[in-house]
Amino acid sequence: MNPLDADRAHSDELSIVDSLVQLSFLIQSVLGRVGAQYDLSLIQIRLLGILRDREPGMMQLADYLKLDKSSITGLVDRAERRGFVVRQVAPDDRRGFRVKLTPAGRELVQTAGAAIEREIAAVAAAIDEAERAQLAALAARILNAAAGRTKA
Repeated sequence: MNPLDADRAHSDELSIVDSLVQLSFLIQSVLGRVGAQYDLSLIQIRLLGILRDREPGMMQLADYLKLDKSSITGLVDRAERRGFVVRQVAPDDRRGFRVKLTPAGRELVQTAGAAIEREIAAVAAAIDEAERAQLAALAARILNAAAGRTKA
């Protein structure tokens, strides 16, 4: 048996914990690699991903990213300096701000997002379409259950 076959046989025997952790490492590697192509850190990718379909306030961003207020302020400051985001006075609270993508930020999200999708699709090519749908459904259930636990 060649060493690659032994590695494959071993990977088929991983526990749920090892499987999820190693899958997480693989996805983080994809995000890091694509982020590096666009001079983005993992946390910047997460910020832009959140802003792709919403315009949260600073405290909401802190909650989403599990960061303190000063870290969020610095993160948004850096993204703003690069022209990816703007802060706008919140219509419901004149003391607060909402953060939204600029056209340049939206273009970056689309371009980098497409690269991330391609890389993850290549990773998922090892399983067929039905298995990908099943994996997506199971991941969604796990994430929803985890979100429910953190709100309680």
